[in-house]
Amino acid sequence: MMETKDKIIVKGVSFFYGRNQVLNNIHAKFAEHTITAITGPSGQGKSTLLGLFNCMWDEIPGARGSGEIRIRLGDEWVSPLKKDIPLPLLRRKVALIFQEPNPLPMSIARNMAFPLMLAGVRDKSIVAAKVQKALSQAFLWEEVKDRLEESALDLSGGQKQRLCIARALVLEPEVLLCDEPTSSLDARAAGIIEDLLVRLRSQCTLLVVSHYMDQVRRVADEVMTLQDQNLRRI
Repeated sequence: MMETKDKIIVKGVSFFYGRNQVLNNIHAKFAEHTITAITGPSGQGKSTLLGLFNCMWDEIPGARGSGEIRIRLGDEWVSPLKKDIPLPLLRRKVALIFQEPNPLPMSIARNMAFPLMLAGVRDKSIVAAKVQKALSQAFLWEEVKDRLEESALDLSGGQKQRLCIARALVLEPEVLLCDEPTSSLDARAAGIIEDLLVRLRSQCTLLVVSHYMDQVRRVADEVMTLQDQNLRRI
């Protein structure tokens, strides 16, 4: 059996919004090329925990964290809480998928090309190849290949979520953070997303917040629960 390596290490992490403590002395390790499901009651800080890994809290007044988070990107370890990596680079390598799909109000093609443009990719042939690859990885290419100039807002809910996943994949992230990625979808669309997440495990490490235990059993290699400010493996 191939030995798995740690991808993310969390040591003694606490987090506050102003005086409100959300996380208390969290310790955890997440292995590369695995899917870890994070469960627990609403309002316990699961979304906050995900956001720590790519500094989504950075511009929230009064938000602050302590402790250590280390993420291995390539052959180097970075520490988001210490901000020792530029935020744009961190968020390209540690991508976040939100609960509600958030396509930009522009064409499907421009949604996909936009992250590449921000990353400085200008060659149209390279952009086209990367867009097709990411849409194919998200099981979406065959559905939209003749509609690339249409508005992304005209897609169905499940297609919008797969577009958002593809938009993250176009930058080849090493970690994919998924915050309730199927909660707004019907059973069929949710099933497609679940199949997609399992497929993506071979190329990146996934942390998935979910309230659905049936879904957790279907997709997760590891399960952790966050309750009363503490994270534990179950």
